[in-house]
Amino acid sequence: MFEYTKTVLNKVSFDATLFCKELEKALQRLLPYEIEELKIFINSLIKQNPDLNQCLIYLKA
Repeated sequence: MFEYTKTVLNKVSFDATLFCKELEKALQRLLPYEIEELKIFINSLIKQNPDLNQCLIYLKA
């Protein structure tokens, strides 16, 4: 499920709103240790696309 989530987030990274929605879904279905890995993955995506920075609020909760 984690690899699938990474693929989806990568594909929607062009649109911050869509990315945030998919991130919310991912946080509901992933296990806690997968969420930690996801945070690392998202930070690397944000370096490539700074517009996604607004979605970090979902990871703080």
